[in-house]
Parts: sequence; C-alpha cells; structure tokens
Amino acid sequence: MNSQSNFTTAPLPGLIKKLAVPASVGFIFNTLFNVADTWYGGLLSTKVLAALSLSFPVFFIILALGTGLGTGTTALISHALGAGKLKEARLYGIQAISFAVANSILLTIIGFFIAPVLFRIMGAEGEYLDTALVYMRLILLGTVFFLMNNIFNAFLTSRGDTRTYRNFLIAGFFLNLGFDPWFMFGGLGMPALGIGGIALSTVMIQAIGMFYLLYVVRRRGILLHLNYRELFPRKSFFANLFKQGFPASLNMMMIALGIFIITAFAGRFGAKTVAAFGIAIRIEQMALLPTIGLNIATLTLTGQNMGAFLLHRVNQTWKLSQTYGIAIILVGSALVYFFAAQLIGFFTDDTEVIRTGVEYLHVGAFYFLSYILLNISVSTLQGMKKPMYAIWIGLYRRLIVPLPLFYFLAVTLNWGTKGIWWSLFIVNWSAAIYTFFYTRKKIRKVAQSYTSKA
Repeated sequence: MNSQSNFTTAPLPGLIKKLAVPASVGFIFNTLFNVADTWYGGLLSTKVLAALSLSFPVFFIILALGTGLGTGTTALISHALGAGKLKEARLYGIQAISFAVANSILLTIIGFFIAPVLFRIMGAEGEYLDTALVYMRLILLGTVFFLMNNIFNAFLTSRGDTRTYRNFLIAGFFLNLGFDPWFMFGGLGMPALGIGGIALSTVMIQAIGMFYLLYVVRRRGILLHLNYRELFPRKSFFANLFKQGFPASLNMMMIALGIFIITAFAGRFGAKTVAAFGIAIRIEQMALLPTIGLNIATLTLTGQNMGAFLLHRVNQTWKLSQTYGIAIILVGSALVYFFAAQLIGFFTDDTEVIRTGVEYLHVGAFYFLSYILLNISVSTLQGMKKPMYAIWIGLYRRLIVPLPLFYFLAVTLNWGTKGIWWSLFIVNWSAAIYTFFYTRKKIRKVAQSYTSKA
C-alpha cells in the first residue's frame, strides 16, 4: 500500500477496514495474553489474583508511556508522509528510538522506588505486598522492550501496516500459554517461580517481539543506511515528540490513575473486591477490543489527511469510525451483560468474587458505548495534532469527579461497591457527550480556517 497516495485518495470505508481489522485482531490476542496471566494466576491463589490486580495500575504506566510514544510518533510520521516530507518522517522515527530508550531507563528507576509506596497506599502489606513486588520488579526490568515495540509499530502503522504487529501479538499469546505454566511451576531445568514466572514470561515475549519488529522494519527499508549520529538527540525533534507523545501518554496514565483510585477505593471492601475488579476489567477490555483498531485507523488516516489539508476526509473518518464502533460495541455489551456470571466464573470459583464482578459488569455494560465516542474523538484530535484535550478530559474522568463521587455514592449514600460502579457510569457518559461535541466543533473550526486561507 502506497500510504502517501492511498490514504488521501482511496475510499475511506475500505481504508478503515484494512487498518482496523488487523489491529483489532492483534489486540484481541494481546488481551487474551493478559487473560491467560489472570487464569494461571488463579491456579496459584486468590492472593496472587489480587496481587496481579494491584500491580495493574503500575504496569499500566509502562503501557501508557509506550502507547503514548507510539501514538505521538505515528501522528508525526503520518503528517510528514501526508505532506510528502519523507526525510522528516524518517528522522522522526530515528529520534523516537532515542527518546524511547531514555524514557525507559528513567521509568525503570522511578518504578523501583514508587511501586512499594503505591502498593501500600492501595492497602497491600506483608505477603500480599511481597507477592505484588516480585511481579512488578521483573516487569519494570522489561520496560525498554515495551517502549521499543510501540515505536517500531508506529513506523509500520504510519505506513499502513497493522498486520506485522498483529502477527507478533498472536504469536506472543501462544508463547505465553506455554511459558506461563513452565515458569510458574518449573520443569526442564527451570525452578518454580510462582507469580514471578508470569512476569518473566511477559518480559521474554516482549524482548522476542522487539527483535522481530526490528527485523521487519529493516526489511521494509525504513532504517536502512542508518547513520548512528542520527540517533543523537535533536532538540526540535525531541520537543515535538514530547509535545505530541506526552499528552497521549499522560492520557493513558490517567487511566492507570483511575484504576489506581478505583482499586484503592475497592480495597476498603477487601481483597476479594480488588480481585473481582481486576477480573472484570479484563473482561471489559475484551468487549472493547474489536473497536481498538478503529482508534488506530482514525489516528493514521486523520494524520495523513490533515497533512494533505483534506479536512472533509478527516470529518468523514471521524463519523465512519464512530458508526462502526457503535455497531460493534452494542453486541459486546449485550454479551457481557447476559453472560457476566459465566465470564467471571471462568477465572475463579470464589462466590464473593463472582458476585462482585457480576455487579460491576451489569453496570459497566451500559457505559461501554461511551468509550467509543471518547476514544474515536480523542484519536481524531491527536491526528489533528491537538493532543492536549486528552489530558483535560482525562483529569475530569480519572481524578476531579470520581473521588468526590465515589465517596458520595459509596459512603455517604451507603451504596457500597455499587456506588463505585454507578459513579463510573456518570463520569464516562458525561465526558463522552462533551467530547463528541467538542471534536465536531474543532473539525469545523479547522476546516473554516483552511477555507479562509485558501
């Protein structure tokens, strides 16, 4: 696919399908990867399940930084390609490598210091705390692999290739099915590592993926004839990568913050509530997975068409992606609602965990649709090189409103855990409705600006 021409001339429904379907399939297997970790963790104990749930917000910070850097790199490269600036697109990719390495070192060091503090805030102590730290410290050592994989994927996605990363995620899932029990329970010269085995499996697969993606990138000619002096940080490129990538990362980190806050609040009701929330979140992710590819397609197509000053195609991409996403998520929401007990029961036979998880999913199924309006719109704004909105709406959704609302519904009105779940319903729908109209306004404003200049 010649991304410079096809992305700005070919029919959008076909382009969205070509980009979104492979990406969605890949992320389905990525979530199945996490589901497998949760299932295997349940074979060890409920305490391990709780430790995995406890670790998720910190783990998500790593994923957030990687995703943000990848999103920012994709947007910048797509803009440059759409404008026909091939040399600039190449340099953004090379500088993104240096940027990712520097950030991974910093995040690993900081993570080792803050993880114990965060876990204690969420109520962990004694063996519970030690179990979570064993998992988290191994994951932190693999930070560079997570970040580099997102950068290499950005090289490919911005040029229309979402299949390569899909292939890695599918292969990673099947490798994890073998590595997890091997490393957890030992055998063939490997000692039994327990929850540490789950972490080691994840890091090893990310490392394998990094070398595979690098091989494909080189084979496509993207990094051929690399002058290693080009890796030396350049102020203007680092500034633009930070400007475009940091808001996207911070938006993702807001999700981690939100999960941290929910987990801390859920901890008031015991470790089983934390375990139930961790399982339910993974099921929620699975329901949303078929739509994730739409976010990637929206970002790439918006970036290239903005670079080519084709605002009518930006608007059409936004509308089409939302239409497809709504149709998909309505099916997913119905399945989650009606089969909630069976889905939670797949991971645990603890009746209290199942009851609380079902309680969450029966509320969550009614606001999954809000994620579509939010995520497609935020991807559109990022593709338009307007990433700061993601931060403000993230603060609203994850910090400003949830804290007082959780307390009011769960404690003051004595709704218990239901107060947490209904707070999420209120927060997500209010944010989605506002974001929809804000994005529509921005698209029209930019289109009017270009028209007046012409």
